[in-house]
This record gives sequence, C-alpha cells and structure tokens, in this order.
Amino acid sequence: MSIRVGDAAEAPSFPRAARALLGNTQLRQNVRRATEVIRNRRARVVGELSDWEQLRQAGHEIKQHTLQYLDFYLEQFEEACTRAGGQVHWARDADEANAIILSILGARQAREVIKVKTMTSDEIGLNHALEAAGITPYETDLADLIVQLGDDRPSHIVVPALHRNRMEVRDIFLRKMHLRELGDKPEDLTNAARAYLREKFLRVGVAISGANFAVAETGSVCVVESEGNGRMCVSLPEVLITLVGIEKVIPRFEDLEVFLQTLPRSATGERMNPYNSIWTGIVPGDGPQEFHVVLLDNGRTKVLADTESRETLDCIRCGACLNACPVYRQTGGHAYGSMYSGPIGAILTPQLQSLEHSESLPYASSLCGACYEVCPVKINIPEILLHLRAKVTAAGDAPFEERVGMEAAAFVFEDPDMLALAQKLSRIAQKPFERDGVIRHLPGMLSGWTAFRDLTPIPKQSFREWWNERESQRGDQ
Repeated sequence: MSIRVGDAAEAPSFPRAARALLGNTQLRQNVRRATEVIRNRRARVVGELSDWEQLRQAGHEIKQHTLQYLDFYLEQFEEACTRAGGQVHWARDADEANAIILSILGARQAREVIKVKTMTSDEIGLNHALEAAGITPYETDLADLIVQLGDDRPSHIVVPALHRNRMEVRDIFLRKMHLRELGDKPEDLTNAARAYLREKFLRVGVAISGANFAVAETGSVCVVESEGNGRMCVSLPEVLITLVGIEKVIPRFEDLEVFLQTLPRSATGERMNPYNSIWTGIVPGDGPQEFHVVLLDNGRTKVLADTESRETLDCIRCGACLNACPVYRQTGGHAYGSMYSGPIGAILTPQLQSLEHSESLPYASSLCGACYEVCPVKINIPEILLHLRAKVTAAGDAPFEERVGMEAAAFVFEDPDMLALAQKLSRIAQKPFERDGVIRHLPGMLSGWTAFRDLTPIPKQSFREWWNERESQRGDQ
C-alpha cells in the first residue's frame, strides 16, 4: 500500500532540516513578515465577533459528530452526488487515487489538465504520476503556480509560496513565462499570472480540483478562495475531477454557515472569502458535463481509529496554527518535509504515513499552546503531540538524550528526598553559568536548551523548603 505524503518519507529529520534553514536569513525574514501580517489581520477580524468562541465550539462539535458517524455521511454523500449526475470513486491509498484519475484522463486522451486547490494531490504525488503518463498539469492558484514554476516545494498550507518575496517571484515569472520585462509590484505580477493562465482556462478541457468541504446532504462540493481562479477552474472545463479527503465531508448544507465564517478569518484575516464556489453534480449546458469525485482514505481511517488523536481529522486547513507557531515562524515550512507543515503537519504527517518516517515531527514544538488557542475547530494539538511522543518512546525510537533525561527525571521525581538532593546539587552546579540572574549557556548535551533561549536559575529555596520553614516557625511560636 502506498501512502506518500509529499516527500516526507525521503525528508531529513526535522532538527537537521531546521538547522539548515535557520541559516537562510532571507527565507526567515519572508516567513516572519508574512505570518505577522496574517496574524494581525486575523486578530482584527476575529475581535469583531462577539460569538467567536461559540463558533469555534460549533465547528468542533460538527466535525466530531461527523467523524463519529463518518461511514454514514460518506455513503449519504455518494448517494446524493450520484443522484445529481456525479460519479463517485473510492481510493484506499495514493496509488489507487492516481490510477483512478489517470484512467479518467486516459479515456478522454487528455494530455493537459488545469488544477486548483489540490493540496491533497500533493499528498499523493499526483503531478509526478501525471507527468510520468505524459500529461502536463498546470497549477492555477497563484501561490501554487509560483511554487510549480520555481521548481519549489510548498511551505504553508494556505500560502504555499509564503517563503518567496516579490523580487524572487518576478525572477521566476521572467524566466519561466519567457517575458522580456516585468515590474515587481503586486499588480504587475498578478497581471502576468492572469495572462499566462487565461489561455489555459479557455483551452484545457479537463480540470482537477480539491475541496474544502463536501456536503453529505446534497452531494455538493465547496471550494473557497480569494483569486477567482478556482471559480474558472471548476466551471469552464468539460470534465471536472475533484479529489477529496474523506474527512472533508460535513453533514448538512447549513453547516457551511459556521465554517464560512471561521475559515476565512483564520486563514487570511478576511471576513469572508471573495469566492465561494459550490457545485452539485451535472447541469446540462452549464459548467462541466462530466463530474467525478475521488474520495481518498490514504491513512485517514487509521487516524480515525485512534480515539486520542482522532480530532486531527477535524482540521479545515486554515493555517492559523502555522502563523501562531514560534517554531514554524523561525524555520518556515520546508523543515517539516511534507506539504502539511507547522503544528498540524507535526501531528498529521506522522499519522498519515507512519512514525518511523517522521518520528522527529512530534518534537517540532515548544508545546506553548498557541496553536490550540487559534484553531477555529479547537484541535488540541499539544495534547496530540504528547500522545505521539509517547508512541515514539514506546517504540524505542525516542532520541537517546531524551530517554536518558526522562528516566533520570522519573527516578528523581518519585522520591521527595531525592528531589530535594537534586535541587541542592543543581544550585551548586549552576553557579559557574549564572550571570545577572539568568543562565545563557550550558555545557555539553545541555547546550541545546540555551542555544536559543535563556534559562531562569533554580531558586535558592524551593516551595517545599519554604513551606517547611514556615511551618517550623509557626511551631516555634
């Protein structure tokens, strides 16, 4: 069975990849600037809603209910979609999904396809499969187009080219679009992309899309976006193939009311998406005349079976957790070795493929909880990270230093006298490294803790010591 989650299986460990990326000052500057802009916009539009927490809770409950009865809602979606004229295909893994799509394209002798909002296609390596079959894919989302033309990899769930600045994008467009001149203003770059893509929209007869939501009640599929390219991609071609992870289904059409408020605010800091495209089956003479939905499992039922991490599948791919994460904002998305980066990638990728290929990702977090605070469906990412770390440890794959450290800590903490002795010895040991009330450098294996942070010294008196002294003084009185 082939899972494939981008190039994660071949990616280096997170610490190695992050160390290399920390030296790329331009990339780090691009990522910090972009995430700061999105965070500020999100904070402003979220602050306008007095019922934001109620919306988060509603989204959480809808997704949890759906996962509990996922088999029912998937079958309901298939029935409704088929009744409306669509064709539904079930894919167990990446190879099966690619084979289904290639079969549809082969029956129509298609040599080109246009694509939009297809992060799931990156998960299964669809572009590589298309090119191997002699079919040329054209990404039409602006950021995805930048990544494709730059022979690059996505670094963000919502803004895949977030790590690129305008001058870099200009150079890519000049080189790959064979332009003689091009300005570096946003409107110049947008106009160049529009001219390049418009011809593709009008000529290519087959489109492949992803989906933000699939509505079980009506068999509808929904894509939200900001550019209008998605609208053209799903309405102009004769044949439309939509690749959907099985977790994207929601029960009722009216459930969109919640997500169409929380998703744009969380993703791009907009009150609503400029384009919300919803299509249901086939309408003679209007839009695609052949519509296929490929429902993708690819490890999702395995995640569903783990009750402690099941809520990972609640994710609506808004990217808010990436923008809030202090780790992501330092390294960018490429360090995660998958198109699913940031905190959600740190819990999703190891579960979709297996811990043996991505055992370092659950440790790519400070556990500060910022991701949970901004998640519009209240996924408790820190708790799931701890759950996955426990699995790594149970499998004996935890880093040697961590295993030794945790075993030593367990030995010390289970005995109050041993803890008191350790505190006294630590106060003595820390003196050579303490300066002006902080510890800025520790030696040997401990140096990693102080490479990017200062530590507060162990206090001269522990709470237990203070309490015992206080009780002793009371007794004397």
